Amino acid sequence: MRAADSRDLVVTPTGCRFMGRRFACTIGRSGVTRAKREGDGATPLGVHRIVGLLYRPDRLARPADWAVPIRPRDLWCDDPRHEDYNLMVRAPFAASAERLARADPLYDIVLITDWNWPRAERGAGSAIFLHAWRKPGHPTAGCVAFAPQDLRWIVPRIRYATRLIVRG
Repeated sequence: MRAADSRDLVVTPTGCRFMGRRFACTIGRSGVTRAKREGDGATPLGVHRIVGLLYRPDRLARPADWAVPIRPRDLWCDDPRHEDYNLMVRAPFAASAERLARADPLYDIVLITDWNWPRAERGAGSAIFLHAWRKPGHPTAGCVAFAPQDLRWIVPRIRYATRLIVRG
């Protein structure tokens, strides 16, 4: 495994470093953890690959050529008992799932990490995303959140080798 470099998003207690710049960010309300569980509100420590990019085409232009549009019926399964746990699914969907086409702007741009993916361990936590924050300093349910303008700057600069590195 290569050492962290400027291509990586490195999250520390003081913010995030990427491509020689520093960005304010927020993490899970329970801080960081080595033992992530569904619903614990923690951000998992470690090195995570960026495996996808979603965006709201009704709200903004495609932020990168590899971005996939979020459609009105798109959901993310967060039910550890379901076979589609930690995967994108479509409504109608009987199990517990988070709506991706939110009324607020938090998921207008979403970077997806490989946390507990592609073969999810049941209950080990789902959907560690990078998305817009609700407001500065407001914690997430476990994701990493940025000011919307910072996220719009970061996304087009993500490359295949870019990783999210969460440090304690």
